[in-house]
Amino acid sequence: MPDLNQPTDSVEPLRAESSLGELFSEMTAELSSLMRKELELAKVETKEEATRAAKAGALLGGGGLAAWLGVLFVSLAAAFLLDQALNRALAFLIVAVVWLVVAALTIQAGRRRIKDLEVLPQTMETIKEDVAWAKEQKS
Repeated sequence: MPDLNQPTDSVEPLRAESSLGELFSEMTAELSSLMRKELELAKVETKEEATRAAKAGALLGGGGLAAWLGVLFVSLAAAFLLDQALNRALAFLIVAVVWLVVAALTIQAGRRRIKDLEVLPQTMETIKEDVAWAKEQKS
């Protein structure tokens, strides 16, 4: 077997005994193997990322619950503080109205952002290009 690291003066192919069909068959098998390995790697990476995303989501959910409880107790404290100066029902009504205003503003902002969303803009563009290319090929 010749040393591939040493420069040679000859221009002979390394596998002169193999036919073009054999080389093509070997290349196809290696490419197929490479694709299977790439697919397996993508599956493993996707599974790992999904696990990490699930853990992050659980932490966010726990934080959201803790924040909700905090807001609840701050709201109760504000209502009881107002209760010292006003009627109890009026104090709780004022706190509820403040939260309803916050909710309405938040919902409005969310609706505006939803209207601005574009569903997979790059993917949609490439699909349109592919369809146009396919139509050109048919004619």
